[in-house]
Amino acid sequence: MAWTEDRVEVLTKLWADGLSASQIAKELGGVTRNAVIGKVHRLGLSGRAKPSRPKKVASVKSSTPRKRSVTAKRSSLKPLSRPIAPIAAPAPPPLLAKKLPNGEYATIMTIRDHMCKWPIGDPMEDDFRFCGRKNKQGEPYCDSHCNVAYQPSRRRGSSSNAKSLPPRRPTRYIT
Repeated sequence: MAWTEDRVEVLTKLWADGLSASQIAKELGGVTRNAVIGKVHRLGLSGRAKPSRPKKVASVKSSTPRKRSVTAKRSSLKPLSRPIAPIAAPAPPPLLAKKLPNGEYATIMTIRDHMCKWPIGDPMEDDFRFCGRKNKQGEPYCDSHCNVAYQPSRRRGSSSNAKSLPPRRPTRYIT
């Protein structure tokens, strides 16, 4: 299907009248909603004269009362009886590297498996070093740096939901 000048003119008029892309596609025939949206963007047509609204169908009022919506039920819920305690922030990690027995700091040449590999400083500078403290069992960092590196994931939803879910392993952030 090619966009002729006549079809573009009809598209522009219908868009300005506030019809949706689906309605315009049906009116033109032979084009999809996405084709209409693409052409509108290529033509640079911006806002509309009035917002698109689907035609309302006349409904017959019934004598039975309507059921309350889910949002109405949510608004009638009472707040939690006890406030949720804030999560304590982990202790700040040590900022100074530990000196080795020879008086030097742990570098890329002197770091060992049992040492914390948390980088301190800029790798492009001469004073770059690693933490060098004893690492946590099975982890590359000491306790303090593990608390910074592995933050528990935040759960969505209420606290009652979180209690019923199994615990998750903390997310690792590689630095």
